[in-house]
Amino acid sequence: MSSDSFEQLLDRAASWFGIDGSFWDIFGHHHTTSVAAKQAILRALGVAADSPADLEQALAALARSEWERLLPPVVVAGENGPLEVPLYVAAERLGARAHFAVLREDGESSEFELNLWDLPQVASVEMDGRTWVRVQAKLPVQLPLGYHEVSVSVGGSHASTRYIVTPERAYMDPHLGRGGRAAGIAVSLYGVRSLRNWGCGDFHDLRSVIDWVAEELGASFVALNPLHAIHNRRPFNTSPYLPNSIFYQNFLYLDVEGMPDFERCRRARALRETAAVAREIEELRATPHVEYERVSALKLRFLKLAFAQFLRERRAGGARARAFEAFREREGELLETFATYCALDEELHRRNPGLWLWTDWPAAYQDPCSPETRAFRQKRWRRVMFYQYLQWQIDVQLAGAQQWARDRRLSIGLYHDLALATDRFGSDLWAHRSFFVAGCRVGSPPDDFSPKGQDWAFPPPNSARHREDGYRLFAESIRKNCRHGGALRIDHVMRLFRLFWIPDGLEATEGAYVCERNQDFVRILALESVRNQVVVVGEDLGTVDPSIRETLARFGILSYRLFYFEKNEQGEFRRPDEYPRQSLVSSTTHDLPTLAGFWVAADIAARRAAGIIDDHARDAQLQQRRAEKQKMLDVLFQLELVPKHLPRTAEAYTELTGELHNAIIGFLAMTPSQLLAINQEDLTLEVNQQNLPGSTWQYPNWGRKMRFTIEQLRGDAATRGFTTMFHDWIERSGRRNQGG
Repeated sequence: MSSDSFEQLLDRAASWFGIDGSFWDIFGHHHTTSVAAKQAILRALGVAADSPADLEQALAALARSEWERLLPPVVVAGENGPLEVPLYVAAERLGARAHFAVLREDGESSEFELNLWDLPQVASVEMDGRTWVRVQAKLPVQLPLGYHEVSVSVGGSHASTRYIVTPERAYMDPHLGRGGRAAGIAVSLYGVRSLRNWGCGDFHDLRSVIDWVAEELGASFVALNPLHAIHNRRPFNTSPYLPNSIFYQNFLYLDVEGMPDFERCRRARALRETAAVAREIEELRATPHVEYERVSALKLRFLKLAFAQFLRERRAGGARARAFEAFREREGELLETFATYCALDEELHRRNPGLWLWTDWPAAYQDPCSPETRAFRQKRWRRVMFYQYLQWQIDVQLAGAQQWARDRRLSIGLYHDLALATDRFGSDLWAHRSFFVAGCRVGSPPDDFSPKGQDWAFPPPNSARHREDGYRLFAESIRKNCRHGGALRIDHVMRLFRLFWIPDGLEATEGAYVCERNQDFVRILALESVRNQVVVVGEDLGTVDPSIRETLARFGILSYRLFYFEKNEQGEFRRPDEYPRQSLVSSTTHDLPTLAGFWVAADIAARRAAGIIDDHARDAQLQQRRAEKQKMLDVLFQLELVPKHLPRTAEAYTELTGELHNAIIGFLAMTPSQLLAINQEDLTLEVNQQNLPGSTWQYPNWGRKMRFTIEQLRGDAATRGFTTMFHDWIERSGRRNQGG
């Protein structure tokens, strides 16, 4: 029996799983992780932690799981070194020879034999009366970037590991790498208004946005909200940051009338021309917010007709049939499982309209591998194939949009966004449950905007399971969101380093940070970035340890800097030249007030109306806002971005004037940051933000449409001033698009 105390054993177990013993919040306060929090997190990870005996038994089992296997499940290495793997062997077997087989990603293979007694011993441990030794094996081969397999045999024991070779830095656009800078517009695609869409922005509208950005702004990219699949049900299932799946996209973005199968389907075309459908589309276009359920129902009606047309033509073969089969084969089980979930969700809800969550489905269907689920997939193969077809058409149209951007010579093109979360009632949890930890939720510790911390109500990832799987799902999540773009934003990039876990039954203030294998995750991110030629932006807002930004900088991942948050130690706004070059600078985010809303305190009024704050908190926030506006004015006047004859006091400005708007955009353009992204709402002086954190039904989150149609943005006198102003700052700051 160990002589360690319960607290020592608990700390050892917590350390094994990366549970931090303490952390500093943004106020400079030090928090110590409680015994209760450590125990609760360990239990969620499957570790009994109620007594010293429990902990000793768990620690022994963990040690055996590491040492009694020949190879670790995965090795992530840099590209410049030799192939090197650790071997775990019993001391009595050190006189044996090890046979290695290396299978490269491209199919090339090689074999080697090494004497175990010649290999350097780097560690050892006594377990159950035996000595186990870790030796380091260097093989005389250098592998290219990619995903390879190394197998080893020692006596009668065999093992294999996934060997991932990664670059030392993420991809960088050549122009940016030569000291250049670029600019772009960020849009919520669902909210794009046009005279032709069906009540929700689609990929045809995206091409029009690209034309506007290329021809009138001279910018380099269009930044999009996450396009992930969601359930399209209000108010809880419309957030692009809480997706049904992070691997696949929302069919609402499909341009139905641009699909070949719609064009060839007489029934679909005839239905489109009916007065009832025309009236429905006109009503959906006119709504101030996206009517997700109605748009979804309308589009599905036509998409099913288009699919029926495709099935009729598929029997004859042809290029499109072959392209679809190639897509299905490439996507494999991941797509088939997602499509099965969608088909089950539709069928079970049809049978019982009150059935909304897979956790309430009949038990047999809650298991994606059950005989009943397999039987459903076989019997309802057309319905499953329909949802595969939708993802194929999304892939085709999204690829077309990126090619459209390239043809318009946008150097970056589309800038995508990968959400941190996944809906605990969505397909990813249904299909990949073992990759998530039940019994805890992800959130954040107290900060300026949330004094009691935040509880985001989705489960944390099971990093040990990801490692056992060779990080395949993680790599897929990056790869699929890199596809058809030139830049990728990683929402809450600190996820690669640590996440704030809140055990069930505890408040957000009682949570703890759990560390990740950050080098592995960052290296794989860099690999997918280089392979897909995608610039990576890490959203590093909130409680950020300095070492995180240092690591991201070393790997060439851009920091994410917001005007509102960039202040010095005195609380004053930083000057433009104080911003880091290796960063993206922006005015705000979807969760924060727009520039116009900031000046009229629309966000504070919205929080009060939603009941998130009381009158006392509202008054305190208004007083703080007045001070913030004055600090903003001070730096703008100091830099002579505002005409000298204008008032210098915040009280003189009841709203964001044109002069101040121009000054703020100019301020951001003048920073050395490699990328500048201006939200469409901030360009056109819209007051209301897209999302009000802490609210659901109390605020129209994730549905607000643009103030102007894309046609107005491209040719209306009312918008020409905005467009010209931003275009001029892009020119003056040297950020003009360099595509070609």
